[in-house]
Amino acid sequence: MLAIKNATIHDGLGNMIKDQIILVKNGKFTSIDAVENIPQEYEVIDANHKTVTPGLIDVHTHLGVSEAGVGKEGSDFNETSDPVTAQVRAIDGINPMEVGFEDARRAGITTVQVMPGSANIIGGEMVVLKTAGKIVDEMVIASPSGLKAATGENPKTFHGDKGKMPTTRMGVAARLREKLIETQNYLNRDNVDRQLDLENIGKVLKREIPLRVHAHRADDILTVLRIKREFDINVTIEHCTEGHHIADYIAKHDVRVSFGPTMSTRSKVELKDKGWSTAKTLIDAGVPCSITTDHPVVGIEYLMTSAIHAVKNGLTEQQALQAITYNAAKHLDVEDRVGSIETGKDADFVIWSGNPFDLRNKAERVFINGEEV
Repeated sequence: MLAIKNATIHDGLGNMIKDQIILVKNGKFTSIDAVENIPQEYEVIDANHKTVTPGLIDVHTHLGVSEAGVGKEGSDFNETSDPVTAQVRAIDGINPMEVGFEDARRAGITTVQVMPGSANIIGGEMVVLKTAGKIVDEMVIASPSGLKAATGENPKTFHGDKGKMPTTRMGVAARLREKLIETQNYLNRDNVDRQLDLENIGKVLKREIPLRVHAHRADDILTVLRIKREFDINVTIEHCTEGHHIADYIAKHDVRVSFGPTMSTRSKVELKDKGWSTAKTLIDAGVPCSITTDHPVVGIEYLMTSAIHAVKNGLTEQQALQAITYNAAKHLDVEDRVGSIETGKDADFVIWSGNPFDLRNKAERVFINGEEV
């Protein structure tokens, strides 16, 4: 049991709270209030001159399926044997003892979504998990948390260069539609043999999970929204690099977006128009927005740095914090568990040496489920 006193609390909901005490019991926040007498059995942490935030969330990573410093043996995030691999699941490729999880914890990141890569039109299922533990199944918050899909350069390059469809953006969209239609037919038949790929796509068509689609360019984003309308499915836009060009149009479609990784270089044509101000344009248009590193494209330890850059380019500190806490939790449909400091939620929080938007400050102590990690 813990009591954190004298901190400046940023609750993830846009509020800055002072002169209140956070109580933690059985891994949950039990009170955020002006407690006069802390019970004797509580360990008291005096966070005077320090800042407390919810544990940070990175909504789009390949943590544990792309192992840092290992090379091919640790590369388990793209099953490139076929353009459509809806049957694979990221959870089966995660090494929870990979050093990236330690990097995440040290940076104050307590929750991540891990997904297959973007080499395939449909890449497979993804999972949301905490960043501490040795047994993946015990770290999970949501599984599956979505089905990965990709548009644009990646799938047409990976497979088109092998002489396989798709070789064009038209081919990417056509194959995605074909698999959705094939799955509709599968779901409408009785007494059919099980097909794992179609079962997984079926979860999207039944609106049990969203289709989370890698889309950088504005034209690719429009294709995703077109398919969303055609099949009446839930989607999220992952990356949304050129979202600033069509922000008002995106806002009409009830979708959430992850923005980033903007600290990366312009390594391909799709990234030539990237910029930090995109986040502000999206949020100003009413598009719910999270910030991501897309680890290992940008190291996960730079999530807070990315939020700082977004502030330098127009976001308020509270908007940027929400983009890596509460709004990120909503992006993942796990806001009932994490993303804010509220009574009843998991006690995932960070004690910072000062304002976390000052890059000189650091995450001094990090807690997951009320335990220091």
